[in-house]
Amino acid sequence: MNKDKVQIDLFQKCWDFTRADEVKAAGFYPYFRAIEENEGPVVQIEGRKIIMAGSNNYLGLTAHPKVKDAAVKAVEKYGTGCSGSRYLTGTLDLHYELEARLAKFMGKEACLLFSTGYQTAQGIIPTLVQRGEYVVTDKDNHACIVAGYMMAKGLFADFIRYKHNDIQDLERVISRLPLEAAKLIVTDGVFSTTGDIVDLPELVKVAKKYNARVLVDDAHAIGVIGKGGRGTASHFGLENEVDLTFGTFSKTFASLGGFVVGKERIVNYLKHHSPALIFSASPTPASVAAALAALDILEAEPERIDRLIRNADKMRNGFREIGFKIIEGKSAVVPVIVGDDMIAFKFWRELFDNGVFVNAFISPGVPPGLQMMRTSYMATHEDQHLDRILEVFKITGKKLGLI
Repeated sequence: MNKDKVQIDLFQKCWDFTRADEVKAAGFYPYFRAIEENEGPVVQIEGRKIIMAGSNNYLGLTAHPKVKDAAVKAVEKYGTGCSGSRYLTGTLDLHYELEARLAKFMGKEACLLFSTGYQTAQGIIPTLVQRGEYVVTDKDNHACIVAGYMMAKGLFADFIRYKHNDIQDLERVISRLPLEAAKLIVTDGVFSTTGDIVDLPELVKVAKKYNARVLVDDAHAIGVIGKGGRGTASHFGLENEVDLTFGTFSKTFASLGGFVVGKERIVNYLKHHSPALIFSASPTPASVAAALAALDILEAEPERIDRLIRNADKMRNGFREIGFKIIEGKSAVVPVIVGDDMIAFKFWRELFDNGVFVNAFISPGVPPGLQMMRTSYMATHEDQHLDRILEVFKITGKKLGLI
């Protein structure tokens, strides 16, 4: 061993990371706030009632009596956990029931459940794309997709990124790959940060032209867009052109877990080859039962989707009329651009102090200049909630010189 070499402590990066401490000391830290009571559009934080405008509880079902009752009854019947993976002792009849229901709902042959939505991407991408094959991915895709293609890279697959929702750039990068090589184009359906929708019709054309399969992450699309909330492919009438769709239970379905739907042979292959499935404990009885109950409500009450989009459209129009710069879209996510990290922290604090909770997105999570208050809405928001949010945004925007 060379004693002259400087030894590097693995944990030095931990001591050097002080950004969060500095923001806390300034009183602007917006993360890890404990919710003490959750009633949907209004929550309790630090003993105060706060209007929630940052949740992904799009249909407002986390507090629905039928969903809560289903979870309680599942615990009473099955216990609190499955104590094993789906592959071994962790499969319940509830898992099969939800898989069958979701496959039918999405118009696909088969469905496979995973323990989380994030894990679902890791269970699909590196299992399907291996040595000599390619993942082609939008630069703004969710972190779970990034983790998935990085795992595929570890198996000697290659990944190529294209500019956000830019079909010309997609064709530019994919045209450089061997035509005969296997390829998987992966995209968010509704992009989680910006709320915009993928240009799926043009993406599908490129996929057909260059021998690629298509995987769509519909975490923020199911229950929000498409016929009866069936997601992005349904929104464009392209249900038969998308090979695989995956999603999560942590948003519309008011629970925890993930799933993928597609052809039976593909789902069967994933079931027997995906390490993320085989070596993870299966979704809990309460989680599955809650998701089943939420699906029941989604199918029985599609008008909830209409209310959700009405609320989001009202806020888009309201922010625009006040003078804010927003990212346009047709989903439940409405980002308000503030353009600076510290302004974002200050803006968040002013909103919070005035009874409104949103999500502050700063760099490097978003590009410089796109720092934002990411707002999102529920079917259960009432006009009084939405009007108050707009009022507080207007006051804060003027105070900070943004409008």
